[in-house]
Amino acid sequence: MNTAGEVIKCKAAVIWEPKKPFSIVEIEVAPPKAHEVRIKILASGICRSDDHVLSGEIKVTFPVILGHEAVGVVESVGEGVTRVKPGDKVIPLFIPQCEECRPCIHPRGNLCKFNGLGTFAGLMPDGTSRFSCKGELVHNFISTSTFTEYTVVHESSVAKIDAAAPPEKVCLIGCGFSTGYGAVINSAKVEPGSTCAIFGLGGVGLSAVMGCKAAGASRIIGVNRSKEKFPKAKELGATECVSPLDFEKPINEVLFDMTDGAGVDYSFEAIGHTDTMAAALASCNRNYGVSVMVGFAPALSEIAFSPALLFTGRTWKGSLFGGWKSKDAVPKLVSEFMQKKFTLDPLITHTMPFEKINEGFELLRAGKSIRSVLIF
Repeated sequence: MNTAGEVIKCKAAVIWEPKKPFSIVEIEVAPPKAHEVRIKILASGICRSDDHVLSGEIKVTFPVILGHEAVGVVESVGEGVTRVKPGDKVIPLFIPQCEECRPCIHPRGNLCKFNGLGTFAGLMPDGTSRFSCKGELVHNFISTSTFTEYTVVHESSVAKIDAAAPPEKVCLIGCGFSTGYGAVINSAKVEPGSTCAIFGLGGVGLSAVMGCKAAGASRIIGVNRSKEKFPKAKELGATECVSPLDFEKPINEVLFDMTDGAGVDYSFEAIGHTDTMAAALASCNRNYGVSVMVGFAPALSEIAFSPALLFTGRTWKGSLFGGWKSKDAVPKLVSEFMQKKFTLDPLITHTMPFEKINEGFELLRAGKSIRSVLIF
């Protein structure tokens, strides 16, 4: 049945207000306008950033459809779309790549000016929405909204991938894996023989562990309060793991002790807590250490530390989507996965039907999952 140009009625997980569970309801998805793409979602990962919206830590406009780590198939395209066509397998991109703005053109830039971060307006570039429920406008989330059977994105927010790629695995390339792995490879540029510390061993942190191993780091120290993820971290390349709960002194001092007073060469904060960001920075070598913030912090968070932590030469920086230029990098990362240059299986602990989305978030909050993937 050809649905191009028609309104599609489908199921979506809608959040009507913060701190409430998802409601699976029927919504209407309008056809794509010029330079837009309508996508049938096949699989979508559950990310901590989505949970930050549920908790109220990320402020958005409600009602909203969350989700930003997915694989789908193009159902139809609007006028002027040339990069993808109906039937193409694609990954929606929460960081667009328009290829024309200054960050897109700059060799080190990847924060396209059309990104939806910061304002979280929840609307298409023309200021409207393609979602509605019983006549009420429903907002999108960071240009993607993948907790729905169909979504609409701007053509700058979609990348065509290998048709043979398994959706339930490569959906992680849409956020979690690329974010952690790229923070190591692109943002920090970890060198062979380095000593690295990764704070937080969730999906993003474990992907950073994989990046450190791929970069040839000689010591990869996982830092996590709970020890349940230590075996998985070591399976993926961590040489040792420590819990701050086992020590009376601050964890940055523990890491200095573990490195004979030198500190680590590179540290990565993959949690999004300001106290661990400061600890990760303080754990680096005082002169040439590099600390990278990878975790998404709540909107109103603030951090304070002594300027002396930077005065002697440390570098402190952030990393968004692993520093990748999204439209260019995502197809290549999928190809590398298909060539078995890295694996995603250890990161996926649960797969479940889309309708069990609330159960997936309960597993996330309880620390019982690394990545849960919803199948549509």
